[in-house]
Amino acid sequence: MSAQDTNFYKKAACIFDCNSPPLIMGILNVTPDSFYDGGRYMKEDEYMQRVTQFIAEGADIIDVGAQSTKPGAENITEEEEENRLIPTIAAIRKLYPKLLISADTFRASVAEKAVKAGADIINDISGGTMDEEMFNTLAKLEVPYILMHIQGTPQTMQEKPYYKDVTMEVFDFFKIKLKELNQLGISKIIIDPGFGFGKNLDHNYKLLNDLEKFCSLGAPVLVGVSRKSMITKVLNLFTKEALNGTTVVNTIALMKGAKILRVHDVKEAKEAVKIMGKLRIYS
Repeated sequence: MSAQDTNFYKKAACIFDCNSPPLIMGILNVTPDSFYDGGRYMKEDEYMQRVTQFIAEGADIIDVGAQSTKPGAENITEEEEENRLIPTIAAIRKLYPKLLISADTFRASVAEKAVKAGADIINDISGGTMDEEMFNTLAKLEVPYILMHIQGTPQTMQEKPYYKDVTMEVFDFFKIKLKELNQLGISKIIIDPGFGFGKNLDHNYKLLNDLEKFCSLGAPVLVGVSRKSMITKVLNLFTKEALNGTTVVNTIALMKGAKILRVHDVKEAKEAVKIMGKLRIYS
């Protein structure tokens, strides 16, 4: 095994190693309508430049998405999602053969094609609720799976989301889904509370405050709050001004046990991880 291969497998193993530092996942949206960077990375030279920048800044994983999941986003066809996603993953894999790539899709058939094109991880914003074939497909693919909680769909999720106790309801969702996945032989699972996906402002901050509870499930916790409305609404800012607020919330998430930060701004997130690492040396 070459040094490069060894480095690749070590990085993949770090996701599930509770003693390794948190990882940074850079967001690459090959969409015209994502809430922050829609339309910026549609061409190969554009997204390749972005990936190269992410790697230089210290990204551990690149998460590629071709379907916008912002509130009210149009649900594109499976064919259109494939036409955007699969060539992008294949091109990145060709240039960076040892890079960890995540495919952001809720469709089982697209997930299967993404893995064949070179994806290492499937990131499903629906937690298996929008395609009943997803879990069975994952059992065949044998790749790590990001299980996210959502209430409703991207088209309906912000229409008065309601919970009696958001933390307990999301926690119970994970317990049920983890059991289902384990029964299918799927054990490499990352959980994502789904900040902003069928949650209002108070729900989001309750989940953040209670993040340690999700760590008790025994799966790595991914936090994706980058430039979201839970930050801009509190600070009364535009999305483009929300970097500092994002870093603050990411740091809180790290203090509460987050294993992966999914971000638009890799450099700043990596700095937060480095500072938290130094703090823990002396704690």
